[in-house]
Amino acid sequence: MTRVPRHIAIIMDGNGRWAKAQGKERTYGHQEGAERVHDIMTAAVNLGVEYLTLYTFSTENWNRPEAEIAALMALLLKHLEEELFMKKNASFRVIGDVERLPKVVQDACSYLEERTRQNTGTCMVLALSYSSKWEITDAVKQIASKVKDGTLNVEDINEETISRHLATNFMPDPELMIRTGGEERLSNYLLWQCAYSEFYFTDTYWPDFYEEDLCKAIVDYQGRQRRFGKTGEQVTEKK
Repeated sequence: MTRVPRHIAIIMDGNGRWAKAQGKERTYGHQEGAERVHDIMTAAVNLGVEYLTLYTFSTENWNRPEAEIAALMALLLKHLEEELFMKKNASFRVIGDVERLPKVVQDACSYLEERTRQNTGTCMVLALSYSSKWEITDAVKQIASKVKDGTLNVEDINEETISRHLATNFMPDPELMIRTGGEERLSNYLLWQCAYSEFYFTDTYWPDFYEEDLCKAIVDYQGRQRRFGKTGEQVTEKK
């Protein structure tokens, strides 16, 4: 497959509704959704996707029932499997307000990040305790602190300055944003980074989203002309 997006971001929506349709508890949907993460990561590696960013747990998700949060955290720990990343030469990163996560989850994420740091294949990024409003607010605080201590001049602040202070500063913006589950909104996810992303919405719930569904989304992306605010005659695909 040619012209594969370097960076694909996914909002993995529909676990709870999928479980309800099966007559099961929401946690059952989350368990099946975790299995799809393995499948989609493997597919991304095989396709040559450089970055795969998954909206795993938002800052708003802290408002969910404690039992559901505990189940989600337990699932996360279960599926942070070092062997999978090492077999695929994949690396692992986390973005978000990780200090709010349980210490055991923080430690597991830090270990996996360090263990896979030298791997050169696909980088899977989990957005944990993440929201764009949190991220942009944090970037503004960092920039304001540098202005205050004299290491940054107000006149030098531009779009690149802000991008450098975002949690995603180590990777390119997503070319393709996928949302499963039938909703058509960004839900506070990568708002700055998705200014010119192509969006792909599908009614398929995340537990039913397989490699062929990912390929379908990529084929749809390949059929689009990305203009970045220009006319069709002016546009040159960004690298």
